[in-house]
Amino acid sequence: MKTFETYFVAMNKWLLIIILAVMSVIIFANVVLRYTTSISIEWAEEVARHLMIWLTFIGCGPVLRYGGHIAVENLQDALPRTAAIAVRLFIVLLISALFVFFTWYGLEYMDRTQYQQTPATQISIAIIYAGLPLGAAMTLIHLFFIMKGYVFERKFASDAHFDATASASL
Repeated sequence: MKTFETYFVAMNKWLLIIILAVMSVIIFANVVLRYTTSISIEWAEEVARHLMIWLTFIGCGPVLRYGGHIAVENLQDALPRTAAIAVRLFIVLLISALFVFFTWYGLEYMDRTQYQQTPATQISIAIIYAGLPLGAAMTLIHLFFIMKGYVFERKFASDAHFDATASASL
């Protein structure tokens, strides 16, 4: 299971890097072309927007994994250990339910929009909306891996490249 987790996290990170790199190149090329030749790439803004949607949903899991989302922790700090564990378990159950909901209804939304096409690239809207159920399912997997440490010790995953505590103190 640890090997799967390692590969899953690495795949998620590389997917984010690739999406961000492609988005950056498209935007940079469009800006350079616009100012040097007065001609824009017709599909650049649309594709960049769609890549931003994918980046947001695919990036949700790693941010959750490392404790980067905003949280109000005053209640669990004020409670005794067993009550704080119960609150964190309730939080995990709520987050799980939310992302199961996102996955399920994201797939339904994809089905409803599969015959609609984007204006510039003429691809199915369902491809753009696929980011929601995919990102939600990936977030559930990340949550599964950190759940025990979070519920019992309020501990998130740690990484040499990211420190949630240091980031929160900025």
